[in-house]
Amino acid sequence: MDKKKEISMAVIKRLPKYYRHLAELLRNDVDRISSKELSEKIGFTASQIRQDFNCFGGFGQQGYGYNVKELYNEISKILGLDKRYSTVIIGAGNIGQAIANYTRFEKFGFDLKGIFDVNPKLHGMRIKDVEISDIDTLDSFLKENHVDIGILCVPQMQAQKVADTLVDNGVRGIWNFAPLDIDVPETVSVENVHLSESLLTLVYLMNDLEK
Repeated sequence: MDKKKEISMAVIKRLPKYYRHLAELLRNDVDRISSKELSEKIGFTASQIRQDFNCFGGFGQQGYGYNVKELYNEISKILGLDKRYSTVIIGAGNIGQAIANYTRFEKFGFDLKGIFDVNPKLHGMRIKDVEISDIDTLDSFLKENHVDIGILCVPQMQAQKVADTLVDNGVRGIWNFAPLDIDVPETVSVENVHLSESLLTLVYLMNDLEK
């Protein structure tokens, strides 16, 4: 695939869903599947599925469909799951601890190297053998260790300052759970996870069904 080719964010957002459903098919020993059958499982139209895959060169054959294992591996590579990512969590509250304890975190290629928090009561505690450290040591840790991804689980007022520290030390990706859209250079990727927005969307959909 031409790396310069622009892929729409809508297509990118659908890739993890393809990945998840293909993993389920593999667990159920399904070897081959058509775009129509995949459509029935995922909820996208068969035409949409073919268009999405064509963005990356296309993987199926007319009259044959898709080899599930090959397609799963290709989607995995497209998502970058064939690599390992050194990761730190900043904010060891409920969300930070939940992420640190997520059982599939390491399986997806995320190697948790450090957890940082402002609360002295948490310092020295360990989650999966990773010690929670004082957030004041974050800058020196980042200078001494290569880190790819920073996970922000801090209050709104701290988010931009912490993001700046991550960016200044070469972190290329930020998974942001803070209720603030942080400002970063174009060379840094950010995925904002605003839990309240997701909840409000759910409430809208519930009420819309009643109209």
